Amino acid sequence: MTPAEEQRLVKRLKRREEHAFHELVVRHQSMIYGLCVRMLGHPDEAEDVAQDVFVRSFQAIDSFRGDSSLGTWLYRIAINLCKNRLKYLGRRRHGSGQTVEDVPEGELLRSVAGGLSVGEPAPRPDEALSGNQTESLIQRALAAVEPDFRELLVLRDIDGLSYAEVMVITGLAEGTVKSRLHRARLALKTAYEALLRS
Repeated sequence: MTPAEEQRLVKRLKRREEHAFHELVVRHQSMIYGLCVRMLGHPDEAEDVAQDVFVRSFQAIDSFRGDSSLGTWLYRIAINLCKNRLKYLGRRRHGSGQTVEDVPEGELLRSVAGGLSVGEPAPRPDEALSGNQTESLIQRALAAVEPDFRELLVLRDIDGLSYAEVMVITGLAEGTVKSRLHRARLALKTAYEALLRS
């Protein structure tokens, strides 16, 4: 979406146009849902929080000043809601129900076959199984990392946002983002290696 198109969408959202809200959801739903799943580790919780992100963004659209992109603003709302939900779930000792491993193939991260172009051969079954097992271990390791570290790993390493975008979303200085991200990567590596040994 070009900046001009985004400005037009924001104006329509501020006029409370239903079609504009639908467009906002269609354009950003997979990005927001993916972020929520990676942060929360539970697809049902992620779906609830993702829906809440869009409801709250629509209610608060008048506060959007355009200092960042609309997508970055939505990320910030999503991160804050995910952190709040993690605190709530931690207090309730939420541990039952569907886990990240139960997410349908390709919904969480691209599956091994995801992104193939027409004519590309599909992976062999043993390669697909190995890829899915690795993905599952990575997701379990990610869930074991503390939320502040997980946030940076998801934003920078999984979703590929720039340092500038991560700084806007988190409100952290660049040096802080870089140092925490370094520690987050080490924590993820440690968690992953522990899962491999077990």
